[in-house]
Amino acid sequence: MRFVKIAHMKKAEVLTEIYDSLFKSFGKQYWWPGDTDFEVVVGAILTQNTNWTNVEKAIKNIKTAKVFTLKKLYQINEDKLAELIKPSGYFNVKAKRLKNFLEWLFTNYNGSLTKLFKQDCAILREQLLSVNGIGRETADSIILYAAKKPTFVVDAYTKRVLVRHGLITEDYNYEAIKAVFEENLPKEVSFYNEYHALIVRVGKYYCKPKMRCEECPLKDVYRTRPRQN
Repeated sequence: MRFVKIAHMKKAEVLTEIYDSLFKSFGKQYWWPGDTDFEVVVGAILTQNTNWTNVEKAIKNIKTAKVFTLKKLYQINEDKLAELIKPSGYFNVKAKRLKNFLEWLFTNYNGSLTKLFKQDCAILREQLLSVNGIGRETADSIILYAAKKPTFVVDAYTKRVLVRHGLITEDYNYEAIKAVFEENLPKEVSFYNEYHALIVRVGKYYCKPKMRCEECPLKDVYRTRPRQN
């Protein structure tokens, strides 16, 4: 096992080594799954507190009901929408969040994602965060995967991997973790896309609360915590 003091390595070098190791092991992840930008937006809202398999079931229900368009979902009754997205969990809350977004979009951009996505990245993020129910991770997912603008998406997996590899401490919040990536790596949409997807992959299968370090593609990258059996 190779351990290197983090002080002797730049954060950019460690981040790059993590990416290279993950990409070599997992290859391209083809994120975000979705046929249109609108589907990506819906998926980003529905995936909160659930797994993607459940989101796919919810989206399939909406498509089967033939209401999977911006206008039809904007017009649909909230209770009916909640019933359709039931597989995603917290369906009443998510139906309200989705309706909040659609009402905001139609009020401010006449229901046009194209007009919305023309906004500067920082302004777009600020506006999305003003919508009730759209948090930082959801907003950044929409910006990166639907609007295709360079913003890094942070989730629980991201924090866990970075803490264990000595890049941050437990007290880092969302914005501070986001800054670690954006201040040390090229601001490229495809790169951020792939990096986040790879972190999710390693987080789901290896960098769990109970670590599986010996099997992990990152086993030779600097770690701050001891191995666990």
